[in-house]
Amino acid sequence: MIFAFCSLILFFSGSAFAVSNSPIHWGFKKARNEVPPEAGEYYDELLKKYDAFYKGSPDEKTVYLTFDNGYENGYTDKILDVLKKEKVPATFFVTGHYLESAPDLVKRMVEEGHIVGNHSWSHPDFTQLTDERIVQELDKVKEKTKELTGQKEMLFVRPPRGILSERTLKVSREAGYIHVLWSLAFVDWKTDQQQGWQYAYNEIMKQIHPGAVILLHTVSKDNADALEKAIVDIKKRGYTFKSLNDYLLKESLDNKNMIY
Repeated sequence: MIFAFCSLILFFSGSAFAVSNSPIHWGFKKARNEVPPEAGEYYDELLKKYDAFYKGSPDEKTVYLTFDNGYENGYTDKILDVLKKEKVPATFFVTGHYLESAPDLVKRMVEEGHIVGNHSWSHPDFTQLTDERIVQELDKVKEKTKELTGQKEMLFVRPPRGILSERTLKVSREAGYIHVLWSLAFVDWKTDQQQGWQYAYNEIMKQIHPGAVILLHTVSKDNADALEKAIVDIKKRGYTFKSLNDYLLKESLDNKNMIY
């Protein structure tokens, strides 16, 4: 009886402190009139706990441009040309498939000063994987990127399918990775439902806001065609494009206890 009672206490104690693996499908009401969107206090605190983020300071007209690269669809060269012309830094979150099928483009990203981030090797739902498998997915991308480009560090991860949980945040952070989510996005990845450059341009400009982390997919022709005008017009509104490394530097200066 005593043993059973103690076991029951341990069971409930362990459950009380267990890290949740309840899936979170990232998304919230879009920004309008240059007012940053809010995910809510719960998610703000959860992300902060693991140094993750989805937007920068609402007090500075700074934006961060990111792309998800699951596979190559013929538009990344054009995107890189625009970034080079406009002197805009970006982060490209790549998968294992992308690394194996488009190595020259990944090399070009790094050569031209962009960050290559981690989008997992096989694009699974992390909440369905063991801790060990999550780390394997991440580290395989990191090592292959280093082999191809010489980029030694890989700090940023974007969860495949936009699905995460407190457990996947914790496992990733303990493995040395920080989740980067987003505050500006739209349905742009459906290659059979492209709506023209004006659609992509309008979506970007409608949602732009101080501290925006912009998520675009490189498989989209609309994005490739709209990107230069969007960048030029965002700059005209007084915004500055900075890299995710700039974000971390600012955070580390603002919060001396943060270690990356």
